Amino acid sequence: MTDVLRRGRASLSFSFFAQGVAFALLVTRIPAIQDRYGVSDALLPAFLAAVPVLAGVGSVATERLVRRIPPSRLLRWSQPVVLLALLGVGAGERMVELGVALAAFGLAVGVLDASMNMLGVSLQRSYGRSIMLSFHAVYSLGGIVGASLAWVGAHWDLALFVSYLPVVVVLLPAALVGSRWYVDGGGGADVVAGESGEGGAVAFKVLLPFCLVMTFAYIGDSTVSNWSAKYLQDVLGSSEQLATVPYNVYMVTTLLGRAIGDFGVRRFGAVAVVRTGALVAAVGFAVVAGAPGAWVGMLGFTLLGIGLCVLVPQTFAAAGRHASEKYGPGASDAAIARLNVFNYVGFLIGSPLVGALGDVWSYRGAMLVPMVLVLVTLVYARSFAAQPDRYGGGHERPRTADVGRGSNGL
Repeated sequence: MTDVLRRGRASLSFSFFAQGVAFALLVTRIPAIQDRYGVSDALLPAFLAAVPVLAGVGSVATERLVRRIPPSRLLRWSQPVVLLALLGVGAGERMVELGVALAAFGLAVGVLDASMNMLGVSLQRSYGRSIMLSFHAVYSLGGIVGASLAWVGAHWDLALFVSYLPVVVVLLPAALVGSRWYVDGGGGADVVAGESGEGGAVAFKVLLPFCLVMTFAYIGDSTVSNWSAKYLQDVLGSSEQLATVPYNVYMVTTLLGRAIGDFGVRRFGAVAVVRTGALVAAVGFAVVAGAPGAWVGMLGFTLLGIGLCVLVPQTFAAAGRHASEKYGPGASDAAIARLNVFNYVGFLIGSPLVGALGDVWSYRGAMLVPMVLVLVTLVYARSFAAQPDRYGGGHERPRTADVGRGSNGL
């Protein structure tokens, strides 16, 4: 059993890493993609919005699919589609080809994100202790690697296809080999398929606090990723080179916070970690909004990385746990797929919200809005508490049924 879990955790960690690399390579080369295909500034937002919208569709479809198909199988085949779609973005020449590649990327990412987190939550349940943050830490590491590779491609003026091909050649076979050791938890068919319309409504009430926290966390995250450089340069008067630093610092602090976050959950509990993360993130937004200069602004973005990094992994873990407690272990997968949609909702809302407020009010004032939204997390923090099990602890113990079924038949 221990070997099964260990291999399952390692293979899933690599999947998170590969996804971080792929997503970073896409979003950090957007200017090059725009130039290659001749996408106008007016049309670009439509292309960019299509990816999270289709990802939401993919996540909704995953909620249905896991009733009959194990999450491990969905992840095994969605990850290659994501990598090949990324290669397609670099290989095409016409705008319609870009549209097809981005559509495939978006739909597959929705399935990929949902199934990865399903497997992560079920593994955490089998381990009986917090490990969810470690998966998202590896994702952050992949994002840093992907952004670094994108910088190399831009620095050496490499064609997109030339930049993407070596990455796909390395990651694709490795992901397929690693997928042999994915470990499924309780299947979705045994409980969720029996829910009536009323049961679905109750399930949404159970998930509502987590949906709100997920949305607000991603509004904060998209604010940093889309506006940190512009804010530092246009509002705080930094140089163009210095303006690129805050997002890199944010990614590094996100990685560090997630790397040690599981220890905090084990020591102090999920409620304390979520409350602390929300408070630190709110302070970060306040520092950014009131910063007199670029270096203080960078301090604020650093605090944002430390605070926001714990919210999303803990939200997935808590939602899966609560759904499992209420409806049985099979409900966890459906709950995570449903919750994952609000990842994309927050991403779609965050950037336009800050931009619109910045134009009609001020960018300093606009930074206070995600601050207030993140503070709402404090209202729902108690929802993250683990219910005492029959062993008298706050964590679920490993279950033989959960760890005995790997995707390779273990």
